[in-house]
Amino acid sequence: MSSNALQWLSLVVIIWLQSVNGTNTNFPAYSPQLKELLSMSQVELNNLAFASDAGKLFGFFSGIAALYLPLWLVLLIGSTLGFVGYGLQYLFITHQISSLSYAHIFLLTVLAGNSICWINTVCYVVIIQNFPSDSQVSVGITTSYQGLSAKIYTVLVDAFFSTDKRAKDYLLLNSILPLLVCVMAAPFVRDFDVGTSKNMKVGFIFMFFVTIATGIYAVISSLGSLPSWLPPLGNAICILVLLLAPLVIPMAEKIREVLLNGEMMKVSVEKNVGGNHVERIESGIEEVDNDHRRGKEMRVKEDIGAMLMLKRVDFWLYFFVYFSGATLGLVYLNNLGQIAESRGFSGTSSLVSLSSSFGFFGRLMPSFLDYYLQRRKYLISRPACIAASMAPMAGAFFLLLNSTNISLYISTAIIGVCTGAITSISVSTTTELFGTKNFSVNHNVVVANIPIGSFIFGYSAALFYLREDDGDGKCMGLQCYRNTFIIWGSLCLFGTFLALVLYTRMRKFYSQK
Repeated sequence: MSSNALQWLSLVVIIWLQSVNGTNTNFPAYSPQLKELLSMSQVELNNLAFASDAGKLFGFFSGIAALYLPLWLVLLIGSTLGFVGYGLQYLFITHQISSLSYAHIFLLTVLAGNSICWINTVCYVVIIQNFPSDSQVSVGITTSYQGLSAKIYTVLVDAFFSTDKRAKDYLLLNSILPLLVCVMAAPFVRDFDVGTSKNMKVGFIFMFFVTIATGIYAVISSLGSLPSWLPPLGNAICILVLLLAPLVIPMAEKIREVLLNGEMMKVSVEKNVGGNHVERIESGIEEVDNDHRRGKEMRVKEDIGAMLMLKRVDFWLYFFVYFSGATLGLVYLNNLGQIAESRGFSGTSSLVSLSSSFGFFGRLMPSFLDYYLQRRKYLISRPACIAASMAPMAGAFFLLLNSTNISLYISTAIIGVCTGAITSISVSTTTELFGTKNFSVNHNVVVANIPIGSFIFGYSAALFYLREDDGDGKCMGLQCYRNTFIIWGSLCLFGTFLALVLYTRMRKFYSQK
C-alpha cells in the first residue's frame, strides 16, 4: 500500500480509537443508578467523577512512554489499564467479586481515567507526525469523534442490552470495547513516510462531509426525531456505517495507485528547475522540499520542555483559561445526571447523547474554520477562538437558572459545543506556545488542571447540593444548583478575560518578529 493510502488509513484508525476512548463521558448516563447500587452519598458520587479525571494527573507518564516506547505498546498499555479499571468494577457490580470497598472503586476509576491519557497521547502523536502540514485540521476531525463517545456507547447499550441495569452494561462496554479497537489499531499507529498528495484537498473535503453527516445524524437521533420504525439496532447499524465511511479515502488512494502502476509501471521523471534543483515524481506523488513543508506548518512560538514551560507566564495564563473553560464544562457534563434528576427531568440518557453530539460539532468547528481560512492564507488566533467559545458558555450557565426543560436542553447544547471547541483548539495552542518536540509531555501537564478543577468544582457543587437536600441525601428543585451555576458562570467570564490577555501577548510577540 502506498504511503498516502497508509497516511489516510492511520487517520481513519485514530478516528475509531477516539470514538471509543471517551469512556468517562458516559458516566452521567449511569451515575444515578451507580449511586443507588453502591448506597453512596452525593459527595461520594462526585468523588468518583473526580477520580475519573484524577487519572490525568498521571498523564505525563504516557507522554514520557511515547518518547521511549513503540506507539503500539503505549496504546496497548493504555487499553489494558482501562480493561482492568472498568472490568473489576463490572465484576463487583454483577456480584462476581465481593471484596471491593469504596476506596478500591475510587482507585480503579483513577486507573480507568488514566488509560484515556495513554490512548489520547498516541492519537495526537500519530496525527501530528503523519499530517505535519494539516495537523490542526486532522486533530480537530479525530478528536471530534471522542466527543461522540457517549452517544456511541448509549446507542450500543440501547441496541444490545435489554436489561434495566445500565450501570453494568456501560462498565462492560467501557472495559472491552477500547481494548478490542486498540488491538486492531496497533499495527497502524506509527509514523509513515508521507509525501504530499495532490488529492489531499479532496480527501479532507470528503472527510468533512462524512464527519458533518455523522454529527447531524447524532443530533437528530438524540432529539428523538428518528422515525418510529427505526429500532435501536437499526440506529446502532447507522452509526457503525458512518464510522466505517472514512475508509473510502484510503481505499480510493489504493485504487488510484493500482491504476497508475498499471498505466505507467512506476514512471520516474526527473526535471531540472533553475539548473540545480531536482524533483522526482513517482506514481503521481510529488516530493517537496522540507522548507516548503515547514512553510505550511503551524507557527511555533518556542520549542521547550515541561520544566521550562512551567516558568512561563503564558503557561499559567493558558492553564487558568483552560481551567475556567473546558474543565468547567467537563465538570458540568460529568454532573449532568444529578443536575437533570434534581430538576425532575427523566430523560438523562437523551440529554447525555445531546451533549455528546453537540460536543462532537464543537470539536469539529475549529478544524473546519482553520482549513477554510488556511486555504485563503489567513492565520487564526487560538486564544481568540478560546475566548469566543467561553463567552457563550458563561451565558449558558446563567440560563440554567431558568427552571424550564428547554433551558436545560439549550444550555447543555451550548456547553457541549463550547467545551468541545476549547478541547480541540487546546491541542494546537499547546503546540503553538511550546512546540512539538515535547508535546506529548507538555499537553498532559496542561490538562492536569482537569482533575484539579473536577475536585474543586465538583466538591463545592456537592456541598451546595447537600445543603439544600430534604434529609435523605436527595435534593429536588432549582435551588440545588443555583449557587453553583452563578459561580461557574462568573468564573467562565473571568476566564474569557484571561484568554483575551493571552491573545494580546501572543499578538504582540508575533508583531515583533
